[in-house]
Amino acid sequence: MEKWKAPKKPRIGIYTMGLKAYWNQFPGLRERLLHYGQFISDKITALGGEVFFYGLADCEEAGRECGEYFNSHNVDLIFAHSGTYVNSSSVLPIHQICRVPVVVLNLQPAARIAYDRTTTGEWLAHCGACPVPELSNAFHRSGIACRIINGLLGLDHTPDISLTEENTASRPEAIKAWKEIGEWVKAAAVKRELSGCRFGFLGNTYNGMLDMYSDFTMIQAQTGAHIEILEMCDLNRELLQVTEEEVLAKKQEILEFFLISEEKAADPLAQKPTEEQLDWSARVAAAQERLVRDYGLDALTYYYHGSPGGEYEKLQSGFIVGHSLLTARGIPCAGEGDLKTCLAMKICDILGTGGSFCEIVTVDYEDGTILLGHDGPFHLAIAKGKPILRGMGLYHGKQGTGVSVEAKVRTGPITNLACTQTIDGRLKFIITEAQSTDGPIMTIGNTQTPVKFKKDPDSYMDEWFAEAPTHHFAMSVGHNASVMEKVSEILGIPCVTLDK
Repeated sequence: MEKWKAPKKPRIGIYTMGLKAYWNQFPGLRERLLHYGQFISDKITALGGEVFFYGLADCEEAGRECGEYFNSHNVDLIFAHSGTYVNSSSVLPIHQICRVPVVVLNLQPAARIAYDRTTTGEWLAHCGACPVPELSNAFHRSGIACRIINGLLGLDHTPDISLTEENTASRPEAIKAWKEIGEWVKAAAVKRELSGCRFGFLGNTYNGMLDMYSDFTMIQAQTGAHIEILEMCDLNRELLQVTEEEVLAKKQEILEFFLISEEKAADPLAQKPTEEQLDWSARVAAAQERLVRDYGLDALTYYYHGSPGGEYEKLQSGFIVGHSLLTARGIPCAGEGDLKTCLAMKICDILGTGGSFCEIVTVDYEDGTILLGHDGPFHLAIAKGKPILRGMGLYHGKQGTGVSVEAKVRTGPITNLACTQTIDGRLKFIITEAQSTDGPIMTIGNTQTPVKFKKDPDSYMDEWFAEAPTHHFAMSVGHNASVMEKVSEILGIPCVTLDK
């Protein structure tokens, strides 16, 4: 499904470092290093970054100017290209002025130098590794964290220094380096998207779920996201404005993305939805879309208990279908008032990997899998086949009846991202890579995915529970631990990766 909002591009600062004294001594060296810096800038632009290339930082004055330049463009991340030797005093001011995460790029332009033909100037074009220990030391003593990527620049050709016609971009040293660079760009995109992101909080948290309770100020302080507190009357106001044309459009959308259950399920509570239930789900879905658009929401956390038989109980009974449609449109929706898992879902969605609302359902000791899912909503973009809609006689543990989604995440590699809170009030990510299988699921109108972890179920649960997670998490497709760890670092939120 097409997302409603165009993604924000991360703002990436780039500079190339060198020693000013070299330029008069070795004509052409300065221009060559700038060429390499521009090559990096062009590739990062192609990876989706909005690039601000300062040029050469080759003395203390240039370093201070470079830091101010990056500040003026509000960059999210700096790539410091180590082109040749540089005094650390030329580079340190950049990062003292612009205090954003920094990744040093030690990318050699060729796999080896031509030993018998190499001049001093030629060697200097290859000695990007030389200043990196000095930079690392200066950063450490100044309290500046940095990451370093070593490898090949990956030019299709390198002027004047190629020993063969070999394409250095195909070498594993270049591939690995650029994969890591790409992950940092994605991590910076998460930071950019979350800054000013609007999370709606509709209703309240499920009463008594102590792990769900969240401090709104804490969320904004640590992620930059705004929490918009909404009431059921806000949604009801939108419902009263829904037109019949909007309802018909939602019904068509529902038929496009779901299968309507025809068969009888094992559970008598989960049967074919009635026309009245489908009509109500479509009507509520139209109101939910109106709410998201009117409040400019980028994500939504919700739960409402309500009085038995009350109007708002009926309203919340139609939530699951519409919230699944919104989740597929890039507006992740998390039930039971779970704001922290909604954050995890949003991160997965920004990374383009889905992010479906999950908890542990049951263990299959014969298959060695754990069934993961929930009673909704579901991320349609990562489904195996079309999800099934079932009419529920009741929502277990909740009030009301309505339509629910039965589905599984497609078979293959998955990554679970959990967001919890520590005793000191800090957010914490817990990451696990695993494999979803095509095992059987229950016909009870809930989302369920059988997952095989690297360890047996009990050993895995021993590790998972020891990290004090919440009982919800987001499931994404693909093995994404590496990029999620970078998201954690760029946001300043600690993480633990299990089964690594």
